Amino acid sequence: MLLRLIGLALLLAAGGAGAASGGVVLQYHHVATDTPASTSISPEDFRAHLEYLRDNDFNVVALDAMVDALRGGGELPDRAVAITFDDGHLSIYETAFPMLRSFGFPFTLFVSTGPIDRGLRGYMSWEQVAEMAQAGVLVANHMVEHPHMLARGEGESGARWIARQREELLRAEAAIERHTGQSHRYLAYPYGEFDIAIKDLLAELGFVGFAQNSGAIGPSSDFLALPRYPLAGSFADLESARVKFATLPFNVRIIEPLSPVTSAPRPAVTLQFSPAEVGGYDLASLGCFANSRPIPMTWLDRDAGIVRLAPESEFSGRRWRYLCTAPDTGSRRFHWMSVQWINPDVPE
Repeated sequence: MLLRLIGLALLLAAGGAGAASGGVVLQYHHVATDTPASTSISPEDFRAHLEYLRDNDFNVVALDAMVDALRGGGELPDRAVAITFDDGHLSIYETAFPMLRSFGFPFTLFVSTGPIDRGLRGYMSWEQVAEMAQAGVLVANHMVEHPHMLARGEGESGARWIARQREELLRAEAAIERHTGQSHRYLAYPYGEFDIAIKDLLAELGFVGFAQNSGAIGPSSDFLALPRYPLAGSFADLESARVKFATLPFNVRIIEPLSPVTSAPRPAVTLQFSPAEVGGYDLASLGCFANSRPIPMTWLDRDAGIVRLAPESEFSGRRWRYLCTAPDTGSRRFHWMSVQWINPDVPE
């Protein structure tokens, strides 16, 4: 339980100077060089991330400690970071786990239970998952078979579809509890895909949801779809990752549309940002982008922080994001958030 105790000690120390009300959640998959580049980081680059966090005054805390502090009105240490892994790949046990243990960093493992049950090559065994859990690793839910949760069978009704998601979600949670003794009711959405009905299911069952759109989290975040920074492929580069490590949350809400699911090639979105004296950022410096191109912004009510984003470019993929950033008024850091879009009609 050493990793958990270290995370708790950092939180207990947060009540004094330097306490913050936000944090960053990092997402990794493979820590290897012989796995798909889009979901992999090399062991050398992963170690560089850990060394940077250690050497630059970051506080790596347990995910549940971060969530509980932000939901319950508690405080986190400044530069709080939580580390997560998705799927349950063997490289996490063989490569990442020893590294993280040597740094004393707590972390979370979101597992898809089906491949582990079947002993699928390249995945951990339940014995290895249990060993990590015993060492203090938080083990959480990534469904049974890593499904596209938005996908419906031919002729499948909405009621039957959501009942199927419920059954798989609870079956995975039961398997995790059976093998590790843990049941945190945290779900990392496979592929980062969800809609309002799926979020409503999580709310009904008392789950916290984690997505894959980038951004920092704070007390006003959506705890049914918390952002995480994916750090793989080109995003694994330390030069870009270190900026994300230090980001701060916006105090922002989506006014419309409330669902990320769309068939529009360039959907518009209306956001409301809190004023600068509350949020810690200057809205005059707000910039929003898609594919590194600025998105035209129309202020519907500048005093109330209400802005409409309507990109000029069209998007043809299955998933894409709009990114908004603004410099912090009290430091050299940036506030960061993104809006997720999903078109389930586009094949993976």
